[in-house]
Amino acid sequence: MASTISGETGTQAEARRERPRGARPRGRYERGLVQVYTGDGKGKTTASLGLGLRAVGHGFKVRMIQFMKGASYTGELSAIRRLGPDFEIFQFGRECKQADMIRTGEAVCDGCGQCFIRRGNPEPRDIRYAKQAYDLAVRTLDEVAADLVILDEISNALYYDLLTVDDAAGLIARRPPGVELVLTGRNMPAPILDLADLVTEMRMVKHPFEAGIAARRGIEY
Repeated sequence: MASTISGETGTQAEARRERPRGARPRGRYERGLVQVYTGDGKGKTTASLGLGLRAVGHGFKVRMIQFMKGASYTGELSAIRRLGPDFEIFQFGRECKQADMIRTGEAVCDGCGQCFIRRGNPEPRDIRYAKQAYDLAVRTLDEVAADLVILDEISNALYYDLLTVDDAAGLIARRPPGVELVLTGRNMPAPILDLADLVTEMRMVKHPFEAGIAARRGIEY
């Protein structure tokens, strides 16, 4: 499933009209860099969302492309609708059959595994979704469609052999000078780390899952 989330409320449109003179409505970064958030700990996507929120606050355009994600019930998708068109999220992955009920709180994510991929044996649809996400990333960078581009969970697409390390390195090479590029996901390959300007490793020290606490609405999703 491929989907996009964006939108603008009347309040945001009014705020846009009242932006102070000299504010940067959609200026490119004076010096864009490459960031990586990796590791086995919680917070990689969360950190990149926070970075996007900060960028939007300064008038920059943000586009997040999510690899291997189609769970349209996550809280960030609902939140992005309130930020207006300056923050877009595109999802490419298997949809959750319980998404509508989880979104409203009538059900919880129970880790059923229907959205999981088996390493070494991806289905054609999984390869297709990854290719669609990759193609959008190429167009986004070539057209400078955003100032901050986030390739969320791209390392998982590499780990599950949906894309190659050369594909990811090629995206980094395509980055225009004024664009900030963020790549997230555990098991980020060493060649990609070498190409990054900033690498943050989230390390799991303790996690409630170990105590049998399931993912919580509004916290984990």
